[in-house]
Amino acid sequence: MDSAMDHLYNVSSYVEVQFDFMPENVAVVFLFAALSYMVILFCNLTLIITIVLNKSLHQPMHLLLLNLPINDLIGSSALFPQMLREILANSRMIEFPACVTQAFFIHIYAAGATVILTAMAYDRYIAICHPLKYNTVMTPAYIMRTVTAVWLSSLILIGVLFILLLRLPRCRSRITQVYCDNPSLLSLVCASTAVNNIYGLLISAVSQTIAIGMILYTYLWILVTCFRSKRSDTKAKAMQTCATHLIVFLMLECLGLFTIISYRIRDISPQLRKLFGLSTLIFPPTLNPIIYGLKTKEIREKLLQFVRRKVLPCK
Repeated sequence: MDSAMDHLYNVSSYVEVQFDFMPENVAVVFLFAALSYMVILFCNLTLIITIVLNKSLHQPMHLLLLNLPINDLIGSSALFPQMLREILANSRMIEFPACVTQAFFIHIYAAGATVILTAMAYDRYIAICHPLKYNTVMTPAYIMRTVTAVWLSSLILIGVLFILLLRLPRCRSRITQVYCDNPSLLSLVCASTAVNNIYGLLISAVSQTIAIGMILYTYLWILVTCFRSKRSDTKAKAMQTCATHLIVFLMLECLGLFTIISYRIRDISPQLRKLFGLSTLIFPPTLNPIIYGLKTKEIREKLLQFVRRKVLPCK
């Protein structure tokens, strides 16, 4: 009787995540996770502070870009603090509300990144293909509405996803991931998940179709405009900006797509699934601020000015 009650308590209150490293590798794993999180915090906060503190960067492109490091911090902060706590405590158990919270913000990060990059692609399309209309279209009010729509759409779509999840009873407590996400939490359910699966696939398909369609449309016209342009400097600047954006988008899409597919293929290695999932939460938040900081001329110049003035002052 006591054993049954203990089992019921554990199922209802805790989720067990799965770490597969040996005890002698704990220090290495902890050090790697801590350093990764520190790099992500430093790079993204540097980009945020640079844009916020420099009024010359308060342009539509940079204001939209500002949302990307904020979103990256949401995703990485959902993952790393909880992971580091579990490693330090030598515990694989996480309270169910904390697990749901972690999963919610990880999915907010995934949804937000796609929408933000799509909004940034539209901004580049207007700037390059319709430069005379840019100041008329990309007004402060329009940017505010766009940013609001980005976050509100992510919150609503992911909020419904988790409302559908929380209505279902659970009879298991072990997941095969190192962190909590919606597919892992659905594996704990002992009822039909058809509605959840349909809704999850629907919002993924619709959002990806819109994002990829918008990206393809805008970049096709950007390429056409660049090749028609007789000014080599304009063509080179446009191509550099678009190449940067496209690299970030393709990296996120490939990692996200591999992660989604890995959950749908039963025979795929759990280790490979973990690798894809962790890569999606580590590489984009690390590389995004570095790519945009180095490739965006205005941001690069402001960072260099700050380093010369504050870090390497003249003697």
